[in-house]
Amino acid sequence: MKAALAGLNRLGRIGLGILVLFGLMALAGPALAPYDPRATQVDAQGKMISLSPPTWRHPLGTTWQGRDVLSQVLHGARPTLVVGLSAALILAFVGVNVGLWSGYFGGWVDLVLMRAVDILYGLPFLPLMVVVMSLLAREQKYVILGIGLVAWRDVARVVRAQVLSLREEAYIKAVRSVGAGHLRVIYLHLFPNLLPLALLFLAFGLVWSILGHADLSFLGFGDPAHPTWGDMVSSAWAAGVMTEAYWWYLAPSVCIAAVSTGAFFLACALEEAVDPRLRRRGPGA
Repeated sequence: MKAALAGLNRLGRIGLGILVLFGLMALAGPALAPYDPRATQVDAQGKMISLSPPTWRHPLGTTWQGRDVLSQVLHGARPTLVVGLSAALILAFVGVNVGLWSGYFGGWVDLVLMRAVDILYGLPFLPLMVVVMSLLAREQKYVILGIGLVAWRDVARVVRAQVLSLREEAYIKAVRSVGAGHLRVIYLHLFPNLLPLALLFLAFGLVWSILGHADLSFLGFGDPAHPTWGDMVSSAWAAGVMTEAYWWYLAPSVCIAAVSTGAFFLACALEEAVDPRLRRRGPGA
C-alpha cells in the first residue's frame, strides 16, 4: 500500500489532495456553515429571501424556500462522502473476497460465484437500485448496503483473474505442500499480493458510489434525514427553476464532479503504480 501511494504521479497527488480537501470539508462543514441549512432566511422587513442570486450575505444564493445554499453544501458533504466511502469499502471487501475464493478453489465454488456475478451483470445498476430502495426504507444505511452489495461484480472478476495466475506460483505450491490451510494461503499469502489492487478498486468504488448515490438522490431515493448534494440538485429540478436559479444546483453539481474527478485521478494513478506497463515510456525507451 505504501509503495503504491509513494508511486503516485502528479494527477494522483492532485486527486488525493482533492479528496483530503473534501474530507476536511465533511468534518468541519457543519461547524463552518453560516446558517441552519433548513432555516428560511428573511430580510430586514421579515420577507423571505427566495431564489436570491449570490450576495455577500449568501455567497452561493438561496433556494426557493429561502434556505442558504452554502450552508446546504457544507452540510451535504458529510453524508455524501460517508455513503460514498462506506459503499466503496463494502464493494471492495465483497468483490475481493469473492474473487479470492472463486479463483483459489475453482470447481463448483467458482461456478456458483461467477454465475452470481453474471446475474448481476444482467441487471442494470440504477433500475435495480430503485427497486431495492423501493422495497427498503429510505435510510442511509440501506443506501450504503444497496450500492455496496450491487457494485462489486467488476472487482470480483479482476481479482479472480489475478488469483488464477498467482495460485500457480511456486511459493504458493510450496506453502500448500507443507500443509498450510486454505484460509492461511488465501489471506496470508495471496491477499497481500492483491492489496494494491484492492486499494485501486477502493478508489474506483468511491467514484461509482458517489455517482450512484447522486443518481438515487436525484430520483428521490435518498435519505431525507441526511440531505446530500444530489438531493439539492433534485430539489432544484423539482422546483422547475433550473434555468433561472443556476446557483442552486451549480455548487452541489461542481462538488459531485470534483470529488468524482479526484477519486478517478487517484484510481488511475494507483492503477499505473500497480501495473508499471501502463506508464508512459520515456523518449529513449
